[in-house]
Amino acid sequence: MNAITTGPALLDAVHVGPMDNVAYLVTCRRTGRRALVDAAAEPATLLDLVGGDLDLVVTTHRHHDHVGALAAVVEATGARTAAGDADADHLPLPVQQRLHHGDVLHVGDVPLEVVHLRGHTPGSVALVLCDPQGPDHVLTGDSLFPGGVGNTRGDAAAFAQLLDDVTARLFDVLDDDTVVHPGHGAPTTIGAERPALPEWRARGW
Repeated sequence: MNAITTGPALLDAVHVGPMDNVAYLVTCRRTGRRALVDAAAEPATLLDLVGGDLDLVVTTHRHHDHVGALAAVVEATGARTAAGDADADHLPLPVQQRLHHGDVLHVGDVPLEVVHLRGHTPGSVALVLCDPQGPDHVLTGDSLFPGGVGNTRGDAAAFAQLLDDVTARLFDVLDDDTVVHPGHGAPTTIGAERPALPEWRARGW
């Protein structure tokens, strides 16, 4: 996609790797500070997207397809690393900032609110980027997609936990026009997915 202007930030993305992972770049418009969300694959592509200094790489969750370029990007840029507390020890390099629900990351003037969504992995996080002039944006990793929540591999308890968290921490607090940017594939909105919540719970995945 082309860069989206959202309040004090620019939000850009690139699709990388064989699983159509989406890596997102958040840039503060005033300071030029940058954070990359999910250094999934193709480090050269990601470094081209960054196009300059990089302050932070946030990993939404521990799965291998979301960390394939993490070490290379950090080595090339010296960026700090952040990930959900329960997933941090499973990443391929040390994590400087362990994230918890309600934390706020600052990329220059841009606040990113951390939302802990348990179920796909124990430490999965989403990031909410608020825009005072337009729709908000939420980067959901593999916890929420068009058409359903992330894969819980047939674990009924994990599915219930993920759907409960997604409902209470995203659908119950975000406006319908909030744009959902998943870790794979195309974006959607909270409003487009909201009517299907009962169907998702009934089908169990």
